[in-house]
Amino acid sequence: MLISILHRATGDGMAVLGGILLVGWLLALASGPEGYAWYVGWATSPIGYLLMIGLSWAFFQHMCSGLRHFVLDIGAGYEVDGNNRWSALLPVVAIALTAILWSIIFFV
Repeated sequence: MLISILHRATGDGMAVLGGILLVGWLLALASGPEGYAWYVGWATSPIGYLLMIGLSWAFFQHMCSGLRHFVLDIGAGYEVDGNNRWSALLPVVAIALTAILWSIIFFV
């Protein structure tokens, strides 16, 4: 149940927050070099990084959960023990993928 709720919440969060960040970026881009520089400065601030890291975690959580739903839709993975293990593993995988992505962004 928690994974299903997270799937819906991350999808909504990506749509709302991702949309706001995208529209803000497009407005900053259209407003000229000063506006764009301000947006980039804000996006690379600690709060901006926190929002982007959270957005990327939501993406990975939603993607992993979507893959789980895809496997269930084709008729596999309905065994209770396997399904519970897979559900418990999804947040761990999403956090690991997020950490890998941001390690590459920050350190490479």
